[in-house]
Amino acid sequence: MHLKIKTIPKFHIKNKHKSGYDLDVLCEAYPDLLPFVFKNKYQTKTIDFADPKAVKALNTALLFKYYNINFWEFPDTNLCPPIPGRVDYIHHVADVLKTSKNSSNITVLDIGTGASCIYPILGQAEYGWNFVATDVDKQSLKDAKNIIDKNKLSDKIELRHQKDISQIFKGVINENDKFTITICNPPFYKSEADALEATTRKLKGLNKDRDKIVRNFAGTKNELWYKGGEKAFIHNYLYESSLFKDQSQWFTTLVSKKDLVKGIYASLKKIGASEIKTINMGQGQKTSRILAWSFK
Repeated sequence: MHLKIKTIPKFHIKNKHKSGYDLDVLCEAYPDLLPFVFKNKYQTKTIDFADPKAVKALNTALLFKYYNINFWEFPDTNLCPPIPGRVDYIHHVADVLKTSKNSSNITVLDIGTGASCIYPILGQAEYGWNFVATDVDKQSLKDAKNIIDKNKLSDKIELRHQKDISQIFKGVINENDKFTITICNPPFYKSEADALEATTRKLKGLNKDRDKIVRNFAGTKNELWYKGGEKAFIHNYLYESSLFKDQSQWFTTLVSKKDLVKGIYASLKKIGASEIKTINMGQGQKTSRILAWSFK
């Protein structure tokens, strides 16, 4: 088995947001951001990152300014993905695909696209990739379709409903499908209580003490938690990848917890993965990683 470990201490070199935000430029692109901007005690313009509406406005502005998106609306109860981290995943996937046989004709399978449809719209904007995007939530798919249609991307992004919440690829990959790579941002938590505990820690880090806990990036139960948590989801993902190993050149997933990596490698060895890559992503105070594997 060929093992590569790549350590990335900061955003990908191609990430447009590696040097921070210019809020004046973003407000010009998306005026609805302006009411959320204020000067902090250092007289620096910023927003309240504990306010979900401010966070959503900021990320919408980034899409409007840098990714040719002119409509990005979905319920406030759904997860609002932070654009810099999401596009980092896309750029690292592009690095993996440099060795792909058909690097000029990429089709990506996005597992759990959510109401925001974020990975497909970023992958299309940055690299022109085609996508098949799945989700277990019908309403999220309706919201994603609205975003796709309003941005005239329906010929580039196809949506599929996963009817069985216990399955990953079964039921959404068809017999004749051929994908270049799969991507996934798994639900990290075991339960709502687990998610709220993490939010409480985050708000303390932002020096916020609120009677009512509000997740600054929001999120529904299907987006945030899964029975058994991240570990259970990923190992299901690994197993099902072995059942469809001839239908995708690469499989990838985000892995939040570092202590899961050793077990993932052991499982991939058992199911016959021939190549594995660990791509570490350092994003501010947060460190995450992408696991990529192939059976070719």
